[in-house]
Amino acid sequence: MLLRQDRALLALDIALDIAFHAAGRGEVSGAADIATRMGLARRGIEPLLQALVRAGLLHSLRGPRGGYRLARAPRDVTAAEVVEAVCEEEAPAPPGRLAAAVTAPLWQELDAAALATLRANTLEALLRRAQAAGLRRPTPEALDFVI
Repeated sequence: MLLRQDRALLALDIALDIAFHAAGRGEVSGAADIATRMGLARRGIEPLLQALVRAGLLHSLRGPRGGYRLARAPRDVTAAEVVEAVCEEEAPAPPGRLAAAVTAPLWQELDAAALATLRANTLEALLRRAQAAGLRRPTPEALDFVI
């Protein structure tokens, strides 16, 4: 898992962005909006979005007002689930006896510790961290039906 840290962190940032901007209001976040907020290319995040959909963590909605929303409440999605959805591949076998006997087990210990921390944190817990850091969720604009 640590070998794919960049992919894991990006997937977690995407899921958190969707939860931060749409959770609780049933709104969807378009891939272009997510990419813009994160300062990334849409093309670069699409494979991660699709992996999160395949894992059942996101729902995708088609059409002009389509996009992505969480498939479950933020309290029910762990950071580990998000990371595991995009980091399914196995690490290559270590070359040589020393690596197999020493560094590979060390890496496995690091992975286990990281996974335990990720399992202990839900998207809701991460949203609370965002709030504690002073970040405020956008509020929906009030509809004005004056004619």
